[in-house]
Amino acid sequence: MEKKFQKYEEFTNKWTGVISRFPLIEMQGVPLRNYIVQNWSSISAFEPDPSDMLIATYPKAGTTWVQEIVDLLQHNGDSEACKRASTIDRFPFLEIQYPPPIPSGLDLLRNMRPPRFIKTHLPIQLVPEGFWRHKCKVIYVARNAKDNLVSYYHFHRMNKAQPEPGTWDEYIQNFMRGKLAWGSWYDHVKGYWKEREKRNILYLFYEDMKENPRREVERIMHYLDLSLAEDVINNIVELTSFKVMRDNPMANYTFVPKIMFDHSISAFMRKGEVGDWTNHFTPAQSQMFDEDYSRQMAGVDIPFRTSL
Repeated sequence: MEKKFQKYEEFTNKWTGVISRFPLIEMQGVPLRNYIVQNWSSISAFEPDPSDMLIATYPKAGTTWVQEIVDLLQHNGDSEACKRASTIDRFPFLEIQYPPPIPSGLDLLRNMRPPRFIKTHLPIQLVPEGFWRHKCKVIYVARNAKDNLVSYYHFHRMNKAQPEPGTWDEYIQNFMRGKLAWGSWYDHVKGYWKEREKRNILYLFYEDMKENPRREVERIMHYLDLSLAEDVINNIVELTSFKVMRDNPMANYTFVPKIMFDHSISAFMRKGEVGDWTNHFTPAQSQMFDEDYSRQMAGVDIPFRTSL
């Protein structure tokens, strides 16, 4: 394990002096970091192998949680195998781009053999066409809007590569207008929902995973055409609990240097709760948000829950 951490120390030294709050530029109406847009031709042309799998989410909707579940399922619940490298090395972030010498998601993918397990926050209309042409498996995770907003707000505060979040009230307005990195939450969750059957997308809900994690781990297992023993499944449920993952240095993003992720402001894995939004929204803000939500989600019956 000591050698592994040395590897990360060498890697993170590259980030010093490179990270800044990157501006957003719209790509087909979706705000993305400037380096992503500047390298868009390479990202959109990415050609996956049919055995590759994509984990897609709006930011802060349970991405890392599902990544860890998938990795443990693929390794028969072997926790040591899943500590072979950090989350960002095990699951390359398809579209992420930074100034050199930090490797891009595409750089990491070029050095991996299929089957590869790939992360993206891209809305469905920006996902490279090859994923659909090759009928790759896609897992999508959706989280209710209010809790997702709260988690993304705190992530903006601690992530020095994201634009300044502004005040809490300003952030609510930007979320409702889709003026955040990776765009509109509303368009994001609706886009994958509408295509889930046609594209064979496993559409998961964060709230379902919190309510009955074993059931959802089994759903993922069956989708991956795997069959694991009962005790292995139980162990995976325990290893992917919030408490265990929060203390796992290969999954909790403490390996990212403070110059980018300042955990003294807010931990990457902060609470992992359903209903934390009640500690942030005033009654007036909640009413305003709910009215706007009803307008933006009209005609789409996605069963989100804001409490358990």
